[in-house]
Amino acid sequence: MPEFLQTSISKRVASVTLRRPELRNAFNEALIAEITTAFTELGADDEVRVIVLSGEGSAFCAGADVNWMKRVVDYSIEENIEDAATLADMLAAVRDCPKPVIARIHGPAIGGGVGLVAACDIAVAVHDAIFCLSEVKLGILPAVISPFVINKIGPGAMRRYALTAERFDALEAKRIGLVNEAVETVEEMDAGIKNLCKLLKQTGSEAVAACKKLLHDIQCVNCDEARTITTKSIAGARVSAEGQEGLKAFLEKRPPNWLR
Repeated sequence: MPEFLQTSISKRVASVTLRRPELRNAFNEALIAEITTAFTELGADDEVRVIVLSGEGSAFCAGADVNWMKRVVDYSIEENIEDAATLADMLAAVRDCPKPVIARIHGPAIGGGVGLVAACDIAVAVHDAIFCLSEVKLGILPAVISPFVINKIGPGAMRRYALTAERFDALEAKRIGLVNEAVETVEEMDAGIKNLCKLLKQTGSEAVAACKKLLHDIQCVNCDEARTITTKSIAGARVSAEGQEGLKAFLEKRPPNWLR
């Protein structure tokens, strides 16, 4: 039974909630492992179509737990590499989950919390949410999270916010691409997320998983390699059972079988 994470499933939507509210849902070794396990298991659950990630209490995620950081201070270089790898594995488990992942953000998302937001497919935040890549203020780097964050906000915004460690709000987060929607109230946020879940449940689950993988695969290749990947991907999708059903349903003017 997870100690710091709560998971529930309703109407094919999984809710994953970080539950360390007294520490603003900061990461420690246990929470990192629990998030990795949860997203691995939910990704393999055929009953789950969408995952919504949120934080309990006043924050989404405040980054690293102070007590965890105290232990890290005394780690050797080898121990630090191993420790950092667990965080990288967690972020990859969220990003590479075959199910679409929506981040529900209220309050602060600091350091690794920004990385967690960036690992999600879609993010919705209330206006008073606060974001910060705070690492350089501590004499360290936003290293492990940087590939995930750069993918969302681009190198220009990453250079500014990683170097200044300044705080920015949800409207700025939307402008630079970290979040997709910034709304005034929690009620608006939850209504927007509910609508997104409705839209995502109308899609082909295999197509969504393949689309997520495709978009990740083509990011780090040249145009010729991307052409090979994309042409093979669409060809495979067209001849798949789900692709055949979706195309035939469209041509026959009927709902596909996943909507029946």
